[in-house]
Amino acid sequence: MIHISFNDYVKYITQQITSYIDTPSDEKKTRRLKSKDEATAYSSKWLGVVPLY
Repeated sequence: MIHISFNDYVKYITQQITSYIDTPSDEKKTRRLKSKDEATAYSSKWLGVVPLY
């Protein structure tokens, strides 16, 4: 188990939030659309490989 101090955790979260805020909205939109396109199918995500007979 990795132990991170509270200050390091707050620093990391702050960096992530500021990088998200600084990202232009059109880039955020393209990332969202890309992740939706690459999303795995429900059957393989939750049920594993389901044979299609």
